[in-house]
Amino acid sequence: MDILALVERIGETPAAALFGLITGIVFGVAAQRSRFCLRAATVEFARGQLGPRVSVWLLCFSTAVVWVQGAELLGFMRVDEARMMAITGSWSGAIVGGIVFGIGMVLARGCPGRLLVLGSSGNLRSVVSGLIFAVVAQMSLKGILAPLRDRLASLWVTSGGRNLDLIDWSGLPRASGLVLGVLIALLALFLARRNRIGASTLVFASGVGFSVALGWISTYALAQVSFDPVTISSVTFSGPSATTLMFFLEPVRVLEFDVGLVPGVVIGAGISALLAGQFRFEGFEGESTMRRSMFGAVLMGFGAMLAGGCSIGAGVSGGSIFAGTAWLALFAMWVGAMATDLILDQRGDRVLA
Repeated sequence: MDILALVERIGETPAAALFGLITGIVFGVAAQRSRFCLRAATVEFARGQLGPRVSVWLLCFSTAVVWVQGAELLGFMRVDEARMMAITGSWSGAIVGGIVFGIGMVLARGCPGRLLVLGSSGNLRSVVSGLIFAVVAQMSLKGILAPLRDRLASLWVTSGGRNLDLIDWSGLPRASGLVLGVLIALLALFLARRNRIGASTLVFASGVGFSVALGWISTYALAQVSFDPVTISSVTFSGPSATTLMFFLEPVRVLEFDVGLVPGVVIGAGISALLAGQFRFEGFEGESTMRRSMFGAVLMGFGAMLAGGCSIGAGVSGGSIFAGTAWLALFAMWVGAMATDLILDQRGDRVLA
């Protein structure tokens, strides 16, 4: 594709939205077919299992790392120009926000990406939780919760006005990121074989990771030919959910990558569910489930904005470029989610037994 010709024909912001739409469609199809979800992986791991959910998550993560680090080595992108890397990172935000997000993710029974995919497949519980997530994310970005988010985020930040590149910080050669990605992929494939995961699931799990790389590479390529500054970003659902919500509420609308991403996921996941015969309307199972899901969505909205991204934005997109705060946020999400499952769900199961 001649990106310059595309930009000259339709404009810079429509091109960014188009790339977001394509990236979202790829993510939506792949996530729906692979049933990718960090919440499911953390719960499985908390219960002492290295089962199919962990295998799918590891394969997705490793695919993103391999593609992004390979693109860096081949000159198709520069990770130091990514927005997440070019701004000051927050260690305190990553820790507190990651834990809060992890708690909310278990309560809501899905990470934001999974809720969006399920909602596109007819799950009305996920639609409600997803809307609450988007509203709280916007409140945390520019609304009543923004001062609290800023206060917590400023407690401990990275030095030098930039995030920490873990590869540069470690002193290892740049290719070490690619090597690590390959090693994680081999582990994922070993676990997948042990859990007898089918080839199609593995392909679609890899597709989720590929969509992350597609987002990074396409926005970087667009930034190289655009006259106005273009944010180099990839798949995430904290900022884009809030941005997309405001796009349809505000009178002045601005097209960008984020605005195309969320509709793309809805389109991709919805079509995939229809073709697979998996589209069906579902509601809340009861009042307690509804309260739990809604409260979890609130925690995820605030936690994602504080942590610098959701389970996809920080966990996979940020992890693939080795942003220091993203890896810390991902670790905190696992801790928060596992602790919540151990304290609430597993203890509840034992009481009922």
